[in-house]
Parts: sequence; C-alpha cells; structure tokens
Amino acid sequence: MSKFFKNPLFIVIFTIFLDSLGFGILIPIVPLLLADPGSNFYLLPPGVSVNTGYVLLGLITAIFPLMQLFSTSILGQLSDRLGRKPVLQNTLFITAAAYGLFAFAISIKNIPLLFLARALGGFSSGNLSVAQASIADLTEPKDRAKNFGLIGAAFGLGFIIGPFLGGKLSDPTILPFFNPTVPFWFATLLSLFNLYSVRTFFKETNKFLSKSPKIEWGKAVHNILQAFQLESLRLLFLTNFLFFSGFTFFVTFFSIFLIKKFHFTQGDIGTFFSFIGVCLAFTQIVIVRKISGLLSEQRILQIAIIADGLFVGAMYFASSPWAIYPLAAGFSIFNGLVFANLAGLISRTADQKIQGEILGINSSVQALAQLIPPVLSGFIAAIFAPETPIVVASIIMVLSGVIFTLFYKQSLKASV
Repeated sequence: MSKFFKNPLFIVIFTIFLDSLGFGILIPIVPLLLADPGSNFYLLPPGVSVNTGYVLLGLITAIFPLMQLFSTSILGQLSDRLGRKPVLQNTLFITAAAYGLFAFAISIKNIPLLFLARALGGFSSGNLSVAQASIADLTEPKDRAKNFGLIGAAFGLGFIIGPFLGGKLSDPTILPFFNPTVPFWFATLLSLFNLYSVRTFFKETNKFLSKSPKIEWGKAVHNILQAFQLESLRLLFLTNFLFFSGFTFFVTFFSIFLIKKFHFTQGDIGTFFSFIGVCLAFTQIVIVRKISGLLSEQRILQIAIIADGLFVGAMYFASSPWAIYPLAAGFSIFNGLVFANLAGLISRTADQKIQGEILGINSSVQALAQLIPPVLSGFIAAIFAPETPIVVASIIMVLSGVIFTLFYKQSLKASV
C-alpha cells in the first residue's frame, strides 16, 4: 500500500477524491438537519418555521461553492509562488478541521457553526487548482489528457461513495451508535490520513517557483466577466451556466422531494444518489466513447440537454419509488453525455494556446452556476413548496438546450 502513497500522482488524485466525497456525504444528511421536522436529527428549535429551514438549506449549500470560487485561483497562485506541497498540506489540514467542526456543530445543534464549517471546507476545496497544477508538473504533455481524465474518475468515485457513506453511517438502524456526526468524523480521519501521506511521501513538483509578489485576488470575478466577452464561446458558456444551474437546483432539493413524496430515509437517499453516480460513471466510461464516433458533439448536445431536462420533469411526476430509478438512469446517461460533450466542445472551440485560460474561465462559470441556484431554491421552496425547485430545474435545463439548438453555430477558434 505504501508504494501507492509514495506515488505523487496517486496522492493528488486522492486529494481530489476527498473533495468530491465531502460534497457527496452531505447530500443525504443536511436535508434532515434543516428541512425535515419529522427527522430525529432536525436542528431547528421549536417554533421556527420549516420555511426558514428551506432557506438555510439553500444558503448552506451555496456557501461551499462561493468560497471555492474565490479560493481556487488564489490557492493556485500561491502554489506557483510557495510550491504545491505546502499549499496542499495546509488546505488538507483545513479540510480535516472543517469536517470535524461540522460534526461538532451537529452534536451541539449550532447552526452558525455549521455554516462556518462549510465555508472552511469550501475554501480548502479550492486546492483542486493546486492538484491540477501538480498533475501538469508530473506529466509529459502527451499524457496530460489521460491523467487529467483521472480527475473526472476521482470526482465520480467520490460522488458514488459519498452519498452511500453519508446515508449508511448516519443510520442508527444499522448500528446503534451511528448518527449524523459519524460520516463527518470518518471524513476527518480520511483527511488527516491524506495530510500524513502528503507530508511524508509527496515531493515538491513545482520546479519553477514564481517570484512575482502579486496575487490577483479578483481573478475569479475577472474570469466570469471575460466569459461574456469571447464572442465565439459566449453562447457555450451561457449554455453551460444554465445547464449547471438547473442541475444544481435538482441536487439541492431533490432529497427533500424524496422525503416528502416517498418517505425516503437518509440511507435510501444515499443509495439513490450513489445509483446516479454509478450511471454517470458508466456513461463516461462506455456510452460516451460509443456515441462520439457516431454523432458530432453539437448533435449530441442538441438531443441530450433537452432530454436531460425532460427526465428531471418526469421524476417529479413519478408515482412510486420504483418508477424513479429507471428515470434516474435515463437522467444520468444524458447528464453524462452533456458533461463530456459540452466540455469537449468548449475546449475544441478555443485556440490550443489558451486551453488553460479557457478551461479556467469555464470552471468559474460552473462555480457561479453552483452558487446562485441554492440560494434561490431555498426561497422558492419557502414561498411555494419544497418540490418546486425540481420543476424549476427541469425548465432551466430544457431552456438551455433550446437556446443551444436554436442559436449555436460552429465558429472560429476563440482567442484572448
């Protein structure tokens, strides 16, 4: 086992996996804490409206990508100046502290502390940019596409395992001492183990430390503004923003929908989202490769984006838990096709000389799409019904597909 942890590439991929795992663990648990008064784990005091819980659920979901949006570029710049290893070490310590603080906040029923923990976790998860830079340091140009593909695999694996762990380790019917704090203590231990592996085995990969004293603190905002100035990519960025916004509406409140309509437990929710993760992974590994040789990226997206939104709408009207699983499989397949082909089309439209900058801009656009919908969905659920964000998700995703189909035309490569 030690030989794996002496491999710097493995350590970097494990770090990315933990970021995804931390997001996945939250999915089946947080709705029970803030938006399900019938749960034994409900944290809001008596007399406080459940609508307040819906708003808090949206806000606590949003604070993570908000912090990640700004920290990603800052941590990347710091790693250019100070080295990858010290930045990874410090952010992993913060990650471990954030998980532990979240567990402690649940145990003492302190909601402001929950928010602080998620903010710290979001900040430390900006180490994705450092992990990507380390992979670039370690890899020959001809092998970078293959090794960057491992990032997607690590995210996918975390999204499969995270909800499952969150659901099972918090379920006292499995073992009496299981409760909502256990998954986060488990994640704390994993983060500390990862910190140990970085400290002990990881060798600095950045051989050309930058001597520039300047840190661009507003780089993320600059990226978002620049996205709408690139004429050949503007529509693709808009499509990406709308699609990921719809996807985020879906993820934020679908757990509440499952609780309200089908009386899912946290274990049921974890299993459901793990099923989605497995279907996404299968799509990325098998289906994308099969279809890419038959249809162009543009044609696949014209079909897949609209179909994905329609499957979300179909899940809203599902009449039984058994009906929702095949619909979730269809949703996941089209979702995987959109993820792969939209990123591929953006990359292919951009000039080869500015791939890094364009993909950085795209990451900022996606982060913004993960930030705004949770805030809005909390208020929408409070004003209308907790199921309403699912309808909004379906409409936005279909709209993004319609806009792409009507207005996208192949264009010259973008340059900045």
